[in-house]
Amino acid sequence: MKKWIWMMTVLTAIVVLAACGNQEKTEGTNEETVTVKDMLNKDGVEIKKNPKKVVVFDMGSLDTLDKLGVNVTALPKQAVPAYLSKYEDDKYKNVGGLKEPDFEKIAEIDPDLIIIQNRQADAFAEFKKIAPTIMMNVDHANYMESYQKNVTTLGEIFEKEDQVKKELAAIDEKVKALKEQTKEMKQNGLIIMANDSKMSAFGPQSRYGLIHDVFGIKPADQKLDPSDRHGKSISYEYMVKTNPDYLFVIDRGAAIGGETSAKKLVENDYVKSVKAVKNNNVVYLSSDMWYLSGGGLESMNAMIDEVKQGIEQK
Repeated sequence: MKKWIWMMTVLTAIVVLAACGNQEKTEGTNEETVTVKDMLNKDGVEIKKNPKKVVVFDMGSLDTLDKLGVNVTALPKQAVPAYLSKYEDDKYKNVGGLKEPDFEKIAEIDPDLIIIQNRQADAFAEFKKIAPTIMMNVDHANYMESYQKNVTTLGEIFEKEDQVKKELAAIDEKVKALKEQTKEMKQNGLIIMANDSKMSAFGPQSRYGLIHDVFGIKPADQKLDPSDRHGKSISYEYMVKTNPDYLFVIDRGAAIGGETSAKKLVENDYVKSVKAVKNNNVVYLSSDMWYLSGGGLESMNAMIDEVKQGIEQK
C-alpha cells in the first residue's frame, strides 16, 4: 500500500512538472505581435507588443510616445525639440546624431524596437541587424492619411488604441474648424525656410504643404515642385514678385541649435513692400517642431494652433 502511494505521488509530480513546462513554452511562443508594413518593410515585420527597450530616431514618434506615456530608452540628443527637452536627461541614453547613429551604443542597449525616419533610411540594413526597425515617415502628398496610420500603428504596438482614437478624433475636429475658417479667406500664403543667409519656398504636397493641403491656406505660388525636399531656392525679388498675403516662416538654424536668421531675411528694406510684411502677417512657426518633430500627436495640435493664431493675429 505504501509502495502504491509512493508511486502515485511520483507520477503526480511528473505530470505537474510536465504541465508547468508546457505552460512556459506556450507563454513563450504565444506573445502578441503587430505586423508593420512601411517603405522599408514592404513584406511586413513582426513587432512584439509593448516592447520594453525602445530606441527612437524619429522625433515625431518621440512626440507621440511622450503623449501616450510610453517609456523610451534612447534617442539621438543632437537636436531635441525644446518642448521635449526632458529627454536630454541622463536617464535616456544618447545614441549619436540624426545622420550619424552610434550603432555600437545601440547594440549595447539590445533594444526590442528601433524607430527611424527618412534621415536614417540609408542605414536601415545596419539598424535591422540589431533589432526590428520600422520607419515612421509622413507621405506629404497624403499627409493626414499617413500621419494617422503612423500614430495608429504606435497605438497598436503599445496597446494604446483607445487613447489614440480619442486623440485623433480631437485633432480631426480642430482641422475641420480651421478649414472652415480658411475657406472664407481670400488671402493666400507662402511657406519659406530660412537657413543662414539663404531662403527656400515650399508649396502644396511638399514637406510643409499641410498648411495648404490640410489646413486650407491658398498657395501664393502654385508652381513650386513638391518633390524638392529642401524647397525652391528663392531671392528677395521672388518674394516681391510673388507678393503673398501671409508668410509662414521656419528657421532651420534655430531648429538645430544654430544661429537664428529668419527675421533678418524677412524684416528688411528689400521686402518691405510685400503685403505679408507690410500688413504684419508674418507668422514665425516653432521651427524645432516643424523641422524636427512634425507628425506627432503633440506637434500636430500645436501646429494647428500656430497657423490658426497666425491668421488671426493683428
